[in-house]
Amino acid sequence: MVAIRAAIVRGEFVPNQRLVEADLSAQFGASRAGVRAALLELANEGLVERMQNRGARVRAVSLAEAVEICEVRMVLEGLCAAKAAERVTSAEIGELTSIGTAMRSAVASGDVLGYSELNQRLHRRVREIADQETATAVLERLRAQSVRHQFKLAMHPGRPAVSLPEHLAIIEAVCAHDADAAERAARAHLRSVIGALREADDAGTGVRHLP
Repeated sequence: MVAIRAAIVRGEFVPNQRLVEADLSAQFGASRAGVRAALLELANEGLVERMQNRGARVRAVSLAEAVEICEVRMVLEGLCAAKAAERVTSAEIGELTSIGTAMRSAVASGDVLGYSELNQRLHRRVREIADQETATAVLERLRAQSVRHQFKLAMHPGRPAVSLPEHLAIIEAVCAHDADAAERAARAHLRSVIGALREADDAGTGVRHLP
């Protein structure tokens, strides 16, 4: 499943493209049963949709749906950031600070892919530190559905430089045990993501149907 999911995220399979089990089995060296199970799991994540008597295809997520997902994430990630600020330990402060330093270096060197990976790592660690299982489960599902929009947005010229201070603000507030500031920073970041998605769509960059 990991390889198929990665291919969808990278855009190797485009929205509405049919996913044929035999072709995927040959491409990824997996059994038909394994591919079938992977497609079912990806359907549960919202990346793939099953069509009656027609197999599966990559699910297209519209700009409107991507914005709705970000709006829900804004609330839940704000909650997680606040809880993380209340619970963060000294060791975890060191870890978050190191992620922030690595993010600065990635932006300075133009390492867009590295920055994107650090972005995901930061959000994941904040959720883990928050220890909010229900919010985390919902966020994982929402992020899976919009992951291709996020990947495309991360590749958008200039976007990392815009989002870097937003991420650093989250780190700073969490590490300062300032729950209110952490929640505000997380919400501000998601509002920025929504704005960037709309701007990219208006510019005709092709992000409209990609999470």
